Amino acid sequence: MIRVFSILAALALVLSPAASAAQAPPDGLFGVWRNPKDSVHLDIRSCGESACGYVVWASAKAQADARRGSGKELVGLQLLRDFTHGKGVWRGRVFVPDLNRTLAGSARLVDDGHLEAQGCLLAGILCKRQIWTRVAED
Repeated sequence: MIRVFSILAALALVLSPAASAAQAPPDGLFGVWRNPKDSVHLDIRSCGESACGYVVWASAKAQADARRGSGKELVGLQLLRDFTHGKGVWRGRVFVPDLNRTLAGSARLVDDGHLEAQGCLLAGILCKRQIWTRVAED
């Protein structure tokens, strides 16, 4: 269960090689973020009218966990889908490869360098929060 939520922070949802060229939303959500264990880096970008996130880097352990859980390769995998903004919070769906399930998720910018991500197994129940850190651009 702990491993599952570390991938949620594989909200940190989170990518493909293309960088986010779209204009950043007012609260600065777009960019590359790393989970607290620095085992997953997620690129959050514009996907039409919503935001989405793809894994751009993952540790060997995180990649193995994803393959065991879902049979999918983690790098390049879309974890965040249909995230829309309202009242300072982004809400959408988060794919958790460890569980091979899609859950409800949310993200809120704490400051320019930190994002609070939350995923819930059931509506508002069995939730896990994590603080993700923005990855500096080279």
